[in-house]
Amino acid sequence: MKNIAILGTGRHGSRYAGHIVRDIEGMELAGIWRRSEEGKNQARQWSTTYYPDWREMIASSGVDAVVGIVPPALNPAIAAACARAGKPLLLEKPLARNVVEARAIVASLAAAGVPLTVGQTLRYNPVIGELQRQLPELGPLHSFAVNQRLEPSTLDWHDDRETAGSGVLFHTAVHVFDALRLITGLKVRRVMAHGRLVHAAVLEDLVLIVAELEDGVIGTVDVSKVGRARTGRYEFICQDGQLHGEQIHAAVEVIRGNVVQTRREFIQRPTVLHLLRDWLTFLEGNGVNPVTGEEGLYAVQVCEACLVSMREGRWIEVQ
Repeated sequence: MKNIAILGTGRHGSRYAGHIVRDIEGMELAGIWRRSEEGKNQARQWSTTYYPDWREMIASSGVDAVVGIVPPALNPAIAAACARAGKPLLLEKPLARNVVEARAIVASLAAAGVPLTVGQTLRYNPVIGELQRQLPELGPLHSFAVNQRLEPSTLDWHDDRETAGSGVLFHTAVHVFDALRLITGLKVRRVMAHGRLVHAAVLEDLVLIVAELEDGVIGTVDVSKVGRARTGRYEFICQDGQLHGEQIHAAVEVIRGNVVQTRREFIQRPTVLHLLRDWLTFLEGNGVNPVTGEEGLYAVQVCEACLVSMREGRWIEVQ
């Protein structure tokens, strides 16, 4: 049995807690921390311990591993505490507010021999998996177009630079760049990005990006939180046809000539649940790390390159 502590049990963190309490044999919710007083009510509801100090929770002998679902400003301190305590850590994306912090998190945990997993949960969307499976069947990849368009954020900290680090790049595009690498097997080499503040006052909430991948593949990424509708579309233009997927509306199409040759629809599944199950298998020594710290760092590197490109108005190489 792995005793898991959670930092941050807001809307998304509650999903983690609910799955641990209800759905995963071999995991027990050993404690929670939340900045608001609602954490005490949640602890009673889930029959677990509420800790007013998250550092005390991480250090507790009753905690085997830690999940962090908090604004990224807290992630370096959480990682340092887990490194000292020797507790495996699962951090929700983005790994950090910037590349410097992300590198430090990865390095500190690696030096302590403590496993780090990053919550890039979009990997567990069934459409993303199907795109990864089918893409090689359509011949060489030449270009792509991806969007992730969400409703305007209702969280005040999403427009606070000190807390969030960045806007839709670090909190939306970070999913897309991780998924692109998973689907294609290719890394982003350089980017050209343009952004806007539509509803936000400080941090970008609409960004258009031209990206060049390895092997000379080029494409566009469009991320936003400005309109009251949601899409997550992937289009791959290959030598022998096109492969389209909609990860929010759950369908994949293969197009050859002017015919939709196949169309498959999917039932959405709880991505957090599947990540937690794979994480437990890894913690028990029976599987690989589902999303490594280095993979989380890569996504942050691409997003930061986009930020620099927005500021400087030119192509930026990904570090």
